Amino acid sequence: MLEALRRQLSNGLFEMVVGPDREEQAQSIHNAPGPRMFADDRPIRHVHADHAMFIGGLRALLLQSLHPLAMAAVAQHSDYRTDPWGRLQRTSLFVGVTTYGTKADAHKAIDKLAHIHSYIHGTASDGRAYRADDPHLLQWVHVAEVDSFLRCHRRYGEKPLDDYDGYVADMAVIARAMGLQDPPETVQELDDRINAYRPELKGTQEAREAARFLLLKAPLPFVAKGPYAVLSATAVATLPVWARIPLRLPYLPISEATGVKLAGHALMRGLRWVTS
Repeated sequence: MLEALRRQLSNGLFEMVVGPDREEQAQSIHNAPGPRMFADDRPIRHVHADHAMFIGGLRALLLQSLHPLAMAAVAQHSDYRTDPWGRLQRTSLFVGVTTYGTKADAHKAIDKLAHIHSYIHGTASDGRAYRADDPHLLQWVHVAEVDSFLRCHRRYGEKPLDDYDGYVADMAVIARAMGLQDPPETVQELDDRINAYRPELKGTQEAREAARFLLLKAPLPFVAKGPYAVLSATAVATLPVWARIPLRLPYLPISEATGVKLAGHALMRGLRWVTS
């Protein structure tokens, strides 16, 4: 009975995150012949295989929303309210292909994303024009994602790395393939780049609405609501205070250092059991 429950939860989780054709996608990514962008021992493969990515993915979305132009592109062109898991599945596929797929398939995925971005443009609520293929905005999305995956792995990863600089450098390979110039290649450079963007960041109404939806209103089966609440609290607790204030997210240092951290580790153990 316990094994049947584990399989049911595992199937439900992977269908939500990866999609109903996850097995076919996995075989296509991992079994396709040809050279890869990253060797088996590279840090990016270690980090992206860890369940801490669940926390990092949610944190990345919250952090990315703080750039008004990036958030305007999401609000005006994304279907995150009506199909939030579809967006998650597309992101998961992109990460999987670029991390584990062949070079040819990785570059096809990158070219496809660039093609989609070329059609996304408009005017933000403050009157500024934006384009999703703007290298400055793409750089922000990149560094927010790298920062989130790195920090959540460092805190909740099953086997933390000795070489997080190597992870940042690996992610820079993908960034350059996407056309970004001079992406950060060390943790210090990543921190400096995040800080350089801070004067541009603010909590717009669109960003706060997206945060509320992601944290409190995401459509979930009843059995997943409790674990997702823990996931949400854990993701928020990994954000710096300067990122929470504009989004009106709580800061409870004592609770976060004790209850939330313990709950986050328990959630990771549960996810590892479910997907074992």
